[in-house]
Amino acid sequence: MQICNITIETTNTPSILKFVANTMLTDGSFEYNTVEDATNSNLVQQLFHLPFIKKVFVTANFMAIERYNIIEWEDVQDELQQVIENYLNKNGSIFNNEDDTKKMPVQIYAESTPNPSVMKFVTNKLLTSQNIEVLSIEQTKGVPLATALFNFPFVKEIFISENYVSITKTESIDWFEIINEIRSFLKNYLEGGKSVVDEDYTPSEQQAIEQEPVHLENLDDISKEIIAILDEYIKPAVASDGGNIMFQSYDTNSKTVNVILQGACSGCPSSTITLKNGIEATLKQLLPNKIEEVVAING
Repeated sequence: MQICNITIETTNTPSILKFVANTMLTDGSFEYNTVEDATNSNLVQQLFHLPFIKKVFVTANFMAIERYNIIEWEDVQDELQQVIENYLNKNGSIFNNEDDTKKMPVQIYAESTPNPSVMKFVTNKLLTSQNIEVLSIEQTKGVPLATALFNFPFVKEIFISENYVSITKTESIDWFEIINEIRSFLKNYLEGGKSVVDEDYTPSEQQAIEQEPVHLENLDDISKEIIAILDEYIKPAVASDGGNIMFQSYDTNSKTVNVILQGACSGCPSSTITLKNGIEATLKQLLPNKIEEVVAING
């Protein structure tokens, strides 16, 4: 049996650390929010007995673990690395047996969003580590789940992030007519082990330009402060509503901040204005005299 080695990688979210193996752990993706979720993995159940473990994600060759803020990673990461490494070398797999990854039931529940045209469908599985926005059937290449969803005539746009799918419907139908149909479809699709996103997926050229990651080392101090505020105060609330917000630019002369809205935040004039005003008020309060306006661009 191959000796398993675990290395530690940081992420853009300080509370989340990746424990990367030198071998594949699973060909699926799993999210665990409680010890009860982890019936297919004794290792994950053991992790949840640690008081600082908040969430566990398992996909491909790594585990992404989110902690509560009662400790710092530097205090526990080496010990946790050793626990995971020892378990894998002793048992050969994160899961209790080969069939456990297929037996885990998928749960889907729907959440309304501030945008009446958008519904958020949340699952107990990690779908992707990316933020993927698909605005038309022409953009579905590399995203099999989006391709399948666009077979429904009432699906207008799709946003996939972490453990949820935000779907924008057409105006010709009401949610109560289709919500159960979509929920059943997603449950069957995911329990069937079908792919959500291809491993080699790359966004369209236009999306790649819009979503190109911001390199902090190239930014001025105010831009860095803006990003920190967005990450801490705005993004969690936006994600809970089925959307995403990305920093695009800051103009030092006009003191204007440009942000990109995705998912449920995009396309609804009233919710866009409300969100823009909220971001603007927060930035003006926390960065006095440095912000004049926030321009919200729909993704």
